Amino acid sequence: MKRKYKLGIFLLFNFLFSGCFPEKEPKIPQEVKAHLLVQFDSLQNVALQQLLRTAQNGSSEEVMQAFLQTRMAYKKIEWFTEYYAPTASKEMNGAPLPEIEIEETRVFPPSGLQVMEEMVFPALQDKERPELIREINSFLSTFKRTRVILDETILTEGHILEATKQEVFRTMILGISGFDAPLAKTGINETAAALTSVREVLSFFGENRDLEHSLSQGIALTQRTIDFNGFDRMKFIVDFANPITRQMVAWQKELGIPFVESALAINPQAETLFDQDALNPNYFVGNLEARPTPQKVALGKDLFYNPIVSGGARTCGSCHQPELAFTDGLPKSSALQVGRFVGRNAPTLLYAGFQHAQFYDMRSPTLENQAMDVIANKDEMHASVAEAAQRLGQKPAYVQAFKGAFPTMEQEIKPRYVMMALAAYVRSLAPFQSRFDLYMRGDQNQMTREEITGFNLFMGKAKCGTCHFMPVFNGTAGPSFANSEGEVLGVLQSPKSKKAVLDPDEGRFVHNKIDELKFAFKTPTLRNIAKTAPYMHNGAYETLEEVMEFYNNGGGVGLGLNLEHQTLPNDKLELSPEEQKAVIVFLKTLSDPLQK
Repeated sequence: MKRKYKLGIFLLFNFLFSGCFPEKEPKIPQEVKAHLLVQFDSLQNVALQQLLRTAQNGSSEEVMQAFLQTRMAYKKIEWFTEYYAPTASKEMNGAPLPEIEIEETRVFPPSGLQVMEEMVFPALQDKERPELIREINSFLSTFKRTRVILDETILTEGHILEATKQEVFRTMILGISGFDAPLAKTGINETAAALTSVREVLSFFGENRDLEHSLSQGIALTQRTIDFNGFDRMKFIVDFANPITRQMVAWQKELGIPFVESALAINPQAETLFDQDALNPNYFVGNLEARPTPQKVALGKDLFYNPIVSGGARTCGSCHQPELAFTDGLPKSSALQVGRFVGRNAPTLLYAGFQHAQFYDMRSPTLENQAMDVIANKDEMHASVAEAAQRLGQKPAYVQAFKGAFPTMEQEIKPRYVMMALAAYVRSLAPFQSRFDLYMRGDQNQMTREEITGFNLFMGKAKCGTCHFMPVFNGTAGPSFANSEGEVLGVLQSPKSKKAVLDPDEGRFVHNKIDELKFAFKTPTLRNIAKTAPYMHNGAYETLEEVMEFYNNGGGVGLGLNLEHQTLPNDKLELSPEEQKAVIVFLKTLSDPLQK
């Protein structure tokens, strides 16, 4: 029943996504579908005839080679599955972590190629063959359902171009970081396979020599890479990936193919992942009424710094100060009662609009919910949104301001308007004007050689980019930006202590009693991190050097803690002092000019 239900969801999603389908596909989409069917057949043949067969009776080396060939074949269809069948794509190549459904309090085991990778590398043990065979058969079952989606989908030129451009973004965000092949370390060569597929699909649209040249050069660079850690990721992005997506947008305009007016996270006409307006903030907003406008932002900014909201002396700006990137510089924020503190460190509000969960424990799904929670918290404001709305409603100037911001509002200021105005202001705090951003947009004077080295380490050997995803560098992975992730790191109570002691804060488990969520916390943005010390949810880490040392040692488990569900790999990163310094130097390029 569950499988049939998911197939129905796939097809419904496809219908809604593509709008009213034409009765017949035009010539180019027909050719692309025929090409895709060949790629699907190739993947099925490799998985069935090689991977499954060797898993049954082949040597460990034969299984490994068949697995790698299967991954390469999957990368040739990834642009389609990720765009048109994201749930199926997750089943075939999702992270090897349990899928947790909070509302149902249920945990589903992971599946797909990344789960197989942990069995195949460094060598397949005979006792794991039965489980590997089950995983392969499950993969083939999902694959067959995905083939049905392809059969039922009527492709359009605009959607094809958007899907392939997103695949190029995916290679930048996930592929070159080794996100989905951490043990095999084949992410660079798999990027070549993905780009080759993009080039093949684009060839059906005609000839574009500049785009063909950029794709061919990018493919050549990634094909010949042997050293995963030594790959120059910055060169790949600046010299090849950015030009590819920029040329794709220009070519689409030249061809007169309309851009898809979709509600996705990346603006369809964004030329690169690093355009200032590349991300669509409305994608992360819960409803139409809450979408930011200049009037809502201006009103929200006023309320953010106005004690009328709390009815006392405290404002949102008390704990979120612009000069400290909207933090307060304390390990844990001061409570209302003098001499007392709240339970956790104040996170930055910069870029908070680009995630699907708020607070370290991810208990609030929206910024509106967060505002309500903070205002009501007895240790923070000890007030209520309803009382704030009443106070504001007694001032004619505010009544007029709210009417201007919310045109459908009647006479009374509703509590939800207060929440939405505050949230609109917070969503506006996303300047994307750091030295890193300017460098990615073409100003080659913005970053030093050491900073570029630090970026390459961040995205490669140091593995930071596998949890802090570009371009926001938080836990919301693009190019879909559909989910915000948390991690179990094993944060220490005191990193300076001679004995490693786990911080007692149980994180997400406090509100969701699921064992896998014990000690789990949201992955925050690293933008402006040079201004937001001290670090971690408990504010126990005073410097970035302490944080880097913690990760270099493999988190809590690497330091000797017994932490069953730690999601951070516990192997030591083996970063030298110079390499750790380079990563920190890079992180400092993510600081924006002062935002007020």
